[in-house]
Amino acid sequence: MYQVFIFLYSVCVRVASLFSKKVRKMWQGEHDAFRILQQRVDPNAQYVWFHAASLGEFEQGRPLMEAIRKEHPEFKILLTFFSPSGYEVRKNYTGADIICYLPLDTIGNARRFLRLVRPVKAFFIKYEFWYNYLHIMKHRGVPTYSVSSIFRPDQIFFKWYGSGYAKVLRCFTYFFVQNEMTCSLLHGIGLDNVTVVGDTRFDRVLQIKEASKQLPIVESFIGNSHPKVFVAGSSWSPDEDIFIKYFNAHRDWRLIIAPHVISEDHLKEIISKLQCKAVRYSQASEDTVNEAECLIIDGFGLLSSIYDYATVAYVGGGFGVGIHNVLEAAVWGVPVIFGPNNQRFQEAQGLLQANGGFEIKDDSSFTDLMNSFDGDAQYLQGCGEAAETFVQNRAGATRKVLDSITNW
Repeated sequence: MYQVFIFLYSVCVRVASLFSKKVRKMWQGEHDAFRILQQRVDPNAQYVWFHAASLGEFEQGRPLMEAIRKEHPEFKILLTFFSPSGYEVRKNYTGADIICYLPLDTIGNARRFLRLVRPVKAFFIKYEFWYNYLHIMKHRGVPTYSVSSIFRPDQIFFKWYGSGYAKVLRCFTYFFVQNEMTCSLLHGIGLDNVTVVGDTRFDRVLQIKEASKQLPIVESFIGNSHPKVFVAGSSWSPDEDIFIKYFNAHRDWRLIIAPHVISEDHLKEIISKLQCKAVRYSQASEDTVNEAECLIIDGFGLLSSIYDYATVAYVGGGFGVGIHNVLEAAVWGVPVIFGPNNQRFQEAQGLLQANGGFEIKDDSSFTDLMNSFDGDAQYLQGCGEAAETFVQNRAGATRKVLDSITNW
């Protein structure tokens, strides 16, 4: 049944590639993967293989990748992606020796890929379960690990009709999982090779914080006379409708907006909603930016450092498919606000329980929350400290994984 599904999927992708630039990149990238591997694989080297579906999973695997590279330089690193949103952003990442797409999970592709690479170990990040690759690696005795994995009771593995597909989980040498519920679910289907280590994303955001950079334009924008700064990261239009309305009426705050979609149409839409002077980061200078009341970040790679300047942070996506990375903001010791679609995000749920994260549902709940922060400096500080403590107390998953793997 799985092989039929993969065949049908490949046909659908081929058709969709005619109409979608993103799908076309993925399709072409999968076909180019074997050429890249044939050109770049060193037959005398030993490769540790990391697979990440997309950019988020890459960030989870990155601390482990870099730790292995540092502590075990005898190995080379192969990094593969499934999605263009991961590969296109990180194809020049210097922490891996080879980076490419993972060819579609057919038996032929899996055999050819593994013959070329001959990995000595493999790490699949979070959700990835490639049936043919995993079965062939198990047959060949390649130690294979699932890192930062998390499962839910409604997944097919734990349904009566999913027992056949659940066999793919038995291909893993070990599971390093995020929480006790995942551990219990795996135990429930007879898998005992499980340890709860937490989420490597906590290690990653601490790394990002240490590597953050000063941003003179942001500092000039804030100025000495405007200590209150609201940073909205990865925002979408429904998010912006709520917080822009508030700050149009509260001009004693400085507003920084880093939208998730940086397109000309979206930037114009944001500016049209504002009733104050706004400036784009790419058009700003240190001499003139302090005349604006809103700074719009129209580039990539700055948000994680910008959170350092926040008094309060907002993370977008909670009025759509789901919130983005709340940990990047929380690590800076500021309260983090997000929309209602956060139930599937363990880190957001943890922040809510720790009183470092706050859910808003509409204009009214946002206004009430901001007034609470604005009117009580001690409460604001305590919530920020709670957010930072939440992150600090959950770091260390990378070290636990490395210490558990003894047969290097």
